[in-house]
Amino acid sequence: MDLSGLSSEDQKKLSSAWPVPREEFIRRRELVRPLAPPDAVLESGAAFGPLQGTGVGSFGQLVMQNPWSLCLRREALEHLRNAAVRGLTGCPTQVRFRTKNAPELRDIQLESHGRFHPDCLPPPNPPCPTCGVSMGHGVPDPYWLDASSLPRHVDIFRLADASTLIIANERLVDAVRRLELDGVVFKELEAR
Repeated sequence: MDLSGLSSEDQKKLSSAWPVPREEFIRRRELVRPLAPPDAVLESGAAFGPLQGTGVGSFGQLVMQNPWSLCLRREALEHLRNAAVRGLTGCPTQVRFRTKNAPELRDIQLESHGRFHPDCLPPPNPPCPTCGVSMGHGVPDPYWLDASSLPRHVDIFRLADASTLIIANERLVDAVRRLELDGVVFKELEAR
């Protein structure tokens, strides 16, 4: 997200991770909303800008530093795009490596779609009056997806009900296997 059109004062405030009152959080969120993708989830704690840090060790073609982030090597992203996989927007990272053949990683921006099937969820709790997030239950175990809520225009996305879950459809999984890309393991999910 390019914040260069904002005042230097606003850019400085947006780069601070210090907690602010709810009203200021809302003001800042609305300031960046026009710059964000249409389905971006702009909750408190949202991170903006390129992935930064130091990379150590060997990396597969697909890389998950943690279960809620996905990076691809530049060439893997190109192969998947050429295979007509939809929903892959990759941004260059600022990960530093101490090797001559450092991988060119792309941080994948994922849209938020899809829901858990209602039958696997406990009764909902009211949302927090401060942040608006419904608290009280994590990811159900076991869980399955509501088939009617799944997107048809992208092959990989973040689950709207649990933004830490990355969901890929058969089209993406088949392309990864056909292209023999490594680095991740897929788990089959049921959709009802």
